[in-house]
Amino acid sequence: MPFPEERARRLRRTANLRAMARETELKPSDFILPLFVTEGKGIRQEVASMPGVYQLSVDELVKQAKRAHETGIITLILFGIPAYKDEEGSSAWDAKGPVARGVNAIKQKLPEMVVVTDVCMCEYTDHGHCGKLVKREDGSVDVDNDATLDLLAKEALCHARAGADIVAPSDMMDGRVAAIREALDSEGFGHIAILSYAAKYASAFYGPFRDAALSTPKQGDRKSYQMDPANSREALREVRLDLDEGADIVMVKPALSYLDVIARVRESVDVPVAAYNVSGEYAMVKAASKAGWLDEERVMMEILLSIKRAGADQILTYHAVDAAKVLNR
Repeated sequence: MPFPEERARRLRRTANLRAMARETELKPSDFILPLFVTEGKGIRQEVASMPGVYQLSVDELVKQAKRAHETGIITLILFGIPAYKDEEGSSAWDAKGPVARGVNAIKQKLPEMVVVTDVCMCEYTDHGHCGKLVKREDGSVDVDNDATLDLLAKEALCHARAGADIVAPSDMMDGRVAAIREALDSEGFGHIAILSYAAKYASAFYGPFRDAALSTPKQGDRKSYQMDPANSREALREVRLDLDEGADIVMVKPALSYLDVIARVRESVDVPVAAYNVSGEYAMVKAASKAGWLDEERVMMEILLSIKRAGADQILTYHAVDAAKVLNR
């Protein structure tokens, strides 16, 4: 009688046997490529802490979208870098702002591309927080949750009018999915889906993103509205709340340090689950590879496979184009 371990070894013997028995498969359409769009023309400015990632003007954004589409990537998410910032973040709903123009330009050239837009205030406020600030009696400041909901709804409507397929609130305000759903439905955008950053942790892995989006808070931090990294049961509560409010897809962010959360969310819901392989995770691979400490391609693919294996249906990742090219070989 064969021993189970012998059976496993027999199915690992050749590349084709391993492929036949493989449980988890990656494909380019699993990836959502994050892109940073800014004002101007002919701008392709590399982010120092994220090699291979660029701040792009709308014309360069379209070129990058085409390159991604040619590899089999079908979904993008756009983050805006506005020309001006103010206390309220009013550039977020500017119909002539970089995100609205970027969405429109991509949909004109690549109508089949799924375009997601990040809905948050941190890129647009002069203080770098994800909503409208309120001063407490002790002199400290915090985000005014309820006052921020109307602003987020205005931003989501702006993106929907520009042609976005999906809006993705990343602010972690309570009730924002319901506010956005109501605003979209009332304006005739009931067909626009919501991808909610449902379980977004107050992580140290966001630093390079804040370099790219110019969104570092000028004071304080985001721990009062983003999740405590120690908690996983809370993530399930946040996911259920967002689904009750009308979310169509839920996200866990970051990915690598929260694979257990991705798995728990996947087991508890019957909607698509996304995970964000965030900027710090990307930057670590790039830095270690540059130093000669890691095989960049193998590590990149192993990381993405682990996120898919944990239960993510979609993976937001800056590795998307490079990984798609590997998969296309």
